[in-house]
Amino acid sequence: MHIHKYEKWWLTFGIGSLVLFLVIVGFSAFHYGSHPPSAKVYVDPERVDEIAPFNNPGVHKVEGKDWDYEVVFVASAFYYNPPEIEVPLGSKVKFIATTKDVVHGFQAAGTNINMILEPGYVSEYVTTVDKAGEYLILCNEYCGIGHSSMMSMLKVVE
Repeated sequence: MHIHKYEKWWLTFGIGSLVLFLVIVGFSAFHYGSHPPSAKVYVDPERVDEIAPFNNPGVHKVEGKDWDYEVVFVASAFYYNPPEIEVPLGSKVKFIATTKDVVHGFQAAGTNINMILEPGYVSEYVTTVDKAGEYLILCNEYCGIGHSSMMSMLKVVE
């Protein structure tokens, strides 16, 4: 079978690019370790309601830290606890969240808040809320038949 020399060049380039890509991904996975990005803290997903801070979800004012408020969320089958939170405009907020059952998303539409919640892992995100308004918190990872009704509300007030 005769293959034109330009086709050979493109085949060599394509296969070489694929091999290079796989080497880079493989090196990254083994060198840096494959784990969730925020796998600093693990909790038992069956006992989330008994473990601090998830035994008291909501907004909490903190002292002596780099942020002003901690907002604790627990996600479970098509529900965020708490269903609504309120934080002051201009405050630095640390969102702390986990899930009891399956992978859920946590995105406050119109903001830079976006996390993936995995059972047993604690996801954390620090941001400054600098625009007043109401922001819908949605699950952006398909989690089952009630996925479209899974939401909460973030209110940033003056």
